[in-house]
Amino acid sequence: MIETVVSTPAVAAVAVHAAEQVAGVRVQPGVAGLVTSVVRAARQQIKGLRPAPVEGVRVRWSGAAVVLEVDVVISGEDQAAAVSRAVQRSVRALVPELTGVEVESVFVTVVDVAC
Repeated sequence: MIETVVSTPAVAAVAVHAAEQVAGVRVQPGVAGLVTSVVRAARQQIKGLRPAPVEGVRVRWSGAAVVLEVDVVISGEDQAAAVSRAVQRSVRALVPELTGVEVESVFVTVVDVAC
């Protein structure tokens, strides 16, 4: 039997990609993600790696499924609730499709509104 293991950064990168497919959305780390982002970037630079962007997404494993927290900046022309639902739908659809990992929940935080 072959077992496939999907890493947390891979799931986060797919979630970033899925969220940014929604018109007017840019994934950006909130306050909680800034420290993690700086530490991760330093580690990757030391190793000479250029990984896919994962900043702005936190992944928590719940058994075989994941709980995702996505921080976004939205366009000032869009309704936050509608955009958040669209991000949830996009992430819920694309993460399992590209990784095979089940998504338990997607929490979206609007950290800024771009004018």
